[in-house]
Amino acid sequence: MNNRPDLYGVIWRIPCHRVLIAIIISMIVEQWKHEMMKPAQVVKALSALAQPTRLEVYRLLVQRGPEGMAAGQVAEKLKVSPATLSFHFRTLSHAGLIGSRQEGRFIYYAANFKVMNEMLAYLTENCCGGHQAACAVPVKKKC
Repeated sequence: MNNRPDLYGVIWRIPCHRVLIAIIISMIVEQWKHEMMKPAQVVKALSALAQPTRLEVYRLLVQRGPEGMAAGQVAEKLKVSPATLSFHFRTLSHAGLIGSRQEGRFIYYAANFKVMNEMLAYLTENCCGGHQAACAVPVKKKC
């Protein structure tokens, strides 16, 4: 049996620590607000996705997850020439939507989930005027 006092409970009962904790939380929230995407970044990302092939490439990379996919595999899967695909990868990369890494002779591309989530957070900030039920996304049934 542990006879040590619950330090969190002891600290929370001290009034000055409550203030300190509240200040730290507000600082974290302010930092988070400053880290949100800027409108220009969102426009650049959405512009990059506003082309059918790039949107298809990005969706494929999102489906693959953080490990990504070799450029050749993407070209084969989407039936796109390597030169065309290279152009699309560059556009998505400049928008911050994807990253790449080299393993041997192959270049692997993966979706940048941090940027994707920041973009979604920016787009849905204050969604539906606080009426979350109106923002509910219908759940798709898997076949």
